[in-house]
Amino acid sequence: MQDHLWVEPVSGFIMARLRGTPTEAMLNECEERVLMLVRDTGHAKVLYDALEMTSPTVEVALIQQKLIEKAPDAAPIRRAIVVPNTRIAYLSRIAFGAGDHRVFYNDLAAAIKWLDSADPRA
Repeated sequence: MQDHLWVEPVSGFIMARLRGTPTEAMLNECEERVLMLVRDTGHAKVLYDALEMTSPTVEVALIQQKLIEKAPDAAPIRRAIVVPNTRIAYLSRIAFGAGDHRVFYNDLAAAIKWLDSADPRA
């Protein structure tokens, strides 16, 4: 599977779709584009669609963790991560542990509903 990254504003949130094997370069590009769109659109809700992503290494998850930790705190970002399996869910929790996030199994609709909810823990 060829690696793909797609990051665009969609209906009041930012959609980041990652396909294939994530690399450090892909994660850096994704985070850069997400932060640029957060700044430009004012949308502080991000949906990460990882349904077609292959399982990353722990090192890749730690790279994402560092990117989240060094993101500017100007606007807190709410992140929903949709995953296909428990391994990617576990690594996602490591990767996004420092921020307001929630992991969903194969359920884009629930992720969008959570992003739109008023209570971050709803």
